[in-house]
Amino acid sequence: MSTPPSEPTAREPAAGPGSGATAEPGAAPGAPASAGPPDAAAATPGRGRDPWKGLRGIMAATLILEFITVLLALPVVARLGGGLSGPGGWAVGVLATLMLLAAFVQRRPWGLPVALGLQVAMIACWPLVPALGALGVIFGLVWLYLLHLRRNLRRHLASSAGSS
Repeated sequence: MSTPPSEPTAREPAAGPGSGATAEPGAAPGAPASAGPPDAAAATPGRGRDPWKGLRGIMAATLILEFITVLLALPVVARLGGGLSGPGGWAVGVLATLMLLAAFVQRRPWGLPVALGLQVAMIACWPLVPALGALGVIFGLVWLYLLHLRRNLRRHLASSAGSS
């Protein structure tokens, strides 16, 4: 079983003409240096890899970060928002749980709408817990950027499919 190639680090110089690169780690002594990762051909769209997988991973990671951040709002609700047993505490708990669950369904076609719906719900909690609403606005901007990346990826894939 092979591990996926990693980005070059300070200890592993980038391979290529004139780079002075050595053979791949684990390669036989005297083996020629490679010009890139062993599966460089597989990294191109349409050659066995799902180009959307990375974007879905970023979206899932964003939801995990939101989950952690929303849980960190619990002490604020406990001190300023009427306690954890009130509606503010319930709102924080339910949103945090839903964000964690939504992180695991980003590969489904309905994963993105669920994530965006949670953003709207988080902003709508502003009157109940202002700190939660402010977090909703901040993460809403992050999600707008992710949607921008998604649109650019879609355009790139359409143009590369049209040229081949």
